[in-house]
Amino acid sequence: MKKYNIQNYIRYKEDVKKSMPPDKISYSNYTRDELIIKFMPLVENLARKFSTSDQASGVLSINDLIQEGNSGLTIAVDKLDWNQLNNSNDTEKTIKSFLSKRIKGSIRRAIDINRGDIKIPENKLIQIRKNPNDDKLVALFFNSVFASYDNNYDSDAEDNFSWAMQIADSSEPYNIDLLNAYLLGIMKEHLNLKQYDVLRMSYGLDCDKASAKEIAKHLNITVSTAVVIVSQIKKEAIDCLIANVDATQVIDYL
Repeated sequence: MKKYNIQNYIRYKEDVKKSMPPDKISYSNYTRDELIIKFMPLVENLARKFSTSDQASGVLSINDLIQEGNSGLTIAVDKLDWNQLNNSNDTEKTIKSFLSKRIKGSIRRAIDINRGDIKIPENKLIQIRKNPNDDKLVALFFNSVFASYDNNYDSDAEDNFSWAMQIADSSEPYNIDLLNAYLLGIMKEHLNLKQYDVLRMSYGLDCDKASAKEIAKHLNITVSTAVVIVSQIKKEAIDCLIANVDATQVIDYL
């Protein structure tokens, strides 16, 4: 868990404890504000089930996750259907189930927005979480990290390369704190030295970004098709990572 403001957390806990309403016969007897405070401990319980490593939550600490969860709790309380709750066999269980789903959703959305440079549509993230063992997850992860188009690419080149084979990347460097340590480690494990250097230099993982010509010079590739060869190596490297990395290794990065 990353460092967080302990003083603010202690103050928050004391405020919740002082504000906690007394137990009542029925949940329908609570006011809106009392219900929100009543379920604040549930928010913290759910928030602590999320990883707060840099890779998993980016800049968000446990305090941030609790705050986002409380925001979701407030919205959820306003959407409670008391006609349906009064007909429930277990009102407390029904309320907790309804609130928990929306609290967790609020926290997940905040993490997805604030975690890092990879931006994946929310509907895709939901599909991933429902099917964590889907092989497409790994492809989605690495394509999201590495895929980019080369605006200067010559479409009349001897081979018609797809987007994955374009070497130049005009986007901003990926968040070093979130990704580089993981990417370099996984690349060393699965790639040969040539493939490793191509990806490392293409995206500036531990150096300035380099063009295809600069990478070819570094690899001592001097033939006229050097740029094409570098692009091929890059595609092979990405395909190798997709084929060899387990889905469970990337789920926390998405």
